[in-house]
Amino acid sequence: MMICTALVFFMHLGFSLLEIGLTRQKNTLNILFKNIFIITVGLLLYCLVGFNLMYPGDFNGYLGFAGFGLDAVAAADLAYNKGYTYWTDFLFQGMFAATAATIVSGAVAERIKLVPFMIFVIIYVGVIYPIAGSWKWGGGFLDKLEFYDFAGSTLVHSVGGWAALVAVWLLGSRIGKFKNGKPQAIPGHNVPLATVGVLILWLGWFGFNGGSVLSAEPGVTSLVLVTTCLAAAAGGVVAFLASTILYKNFDLTMFLNGILGGLVGITAGADQMSPTDAIIIGAIAGAIIVFAVSLIDKLKLDDPVGAIAVHLICGIWGTLAVGIFGAMAGWSQFASQLIGVLAYAVICVSSSFIIFFVLKKTVGIRVSEREELEGLDAHEHGMSAYPDFRMNEH
Repeated sequence: MMICTALVFFMHLGFSLLEIGLTRQKNTLNILFKNIFIITVGLLLYCLVGFNLMYPGDFNGYLGFAGFGLDAVAAADLAYNKGYTYWTDFLFQGMFAATAATIVSGAVAERIKLVPFMIFVIIYVGVIYPIAGSWKWGGGFLDKLEFYDFAGSTLVHSVGGWAALVAVWLLGSRIGKFKNGKPQAIPGHNVPLATVGVLILWLGWFGFNGGSVLSAEPGVTSLVLVTTCLAAAAGGVVAFLASTILYKNFDLTMFLNGILGGLVGITAGADQMSPTDAIIIGAIAGAIIVFAVSLIDKLKLDDPVGAIAVHLICGIWGTLAVGIFGAMAGWSQFASQLIGVLAYAVICVSSSFIIFFVLKKTVGIRVSEREELEGLDAHEHGMSAYPDFRMNEH
């Protein structure tokens, strides 16, 4: 469990490299700063309030709180869980909490003000994510309805994806993204870094999904790793084939996002699926990526890294897939999955809209046109990620 915790922590490097690789070099420091802020502040918030909001013990199924800080009495209980200790439980779940906000970071890249984003992270990771998490993983009302989400297709990925969708809509698109109503490509400055980021994320998913077994039981753990990897592979292959057929070129970024879509898609039911089920789920997720990216462009939503397609839309697909494939398939289970998707849509959309809308009307959430054109690194941080290089990116 501790090794898996370290792997999930390592995913934050993967997210960082993916985000900077798919955006322009003039915003590199800004993105790295946000990612470092998320993991550090996210862990502190999860210690102070989040863990006890998410796992409040006996509560009404909607909202509970077990008190501030970590519980030394519970930590001393050697019978806490046969697979892991209280301390391990806190740290593993804390890594998941920070991941939800990292998803938002990529979607709003290159035009959001830093301070309002940090305020959003504090509220969303500190309060909203753990309350939403308590509904299933904390034994809340969705758990009683037998909603199933093994490792977080909805509880982590869609929670981040819904907030990303709201934020992108309220922020507006980057300057130059749409001309005469048509989307324009704004290439990332370092696709090799983005590729490394995706491979690191895939590696991290060994901990993300493997650790969600919550023990080192070899049978289930090894199955989970097999289904996870097969879904990732199928997602990547189908995304690259579909994009090649549609756009007549071999698009590496679509290949990469297809892998991530497959990973997100299998996460809800990785322990329930056969290898064949996993390949089908991943393949459908890969196809979803291609069409979702196109749809998001048509809606004039600007998501520089494809976070909404990957984490929200594939997260919904993976959650519903539990009711279609594998050991839990059936109409009753599908209905439970659909109720869960809708419940998380309501809390995430409403809460993130309130947070971002209030910030927009008070301090503002978007940088000035000049700051956006010249880069957030220079204006928000007063330095460059690559001081030895000069490139006209305007």
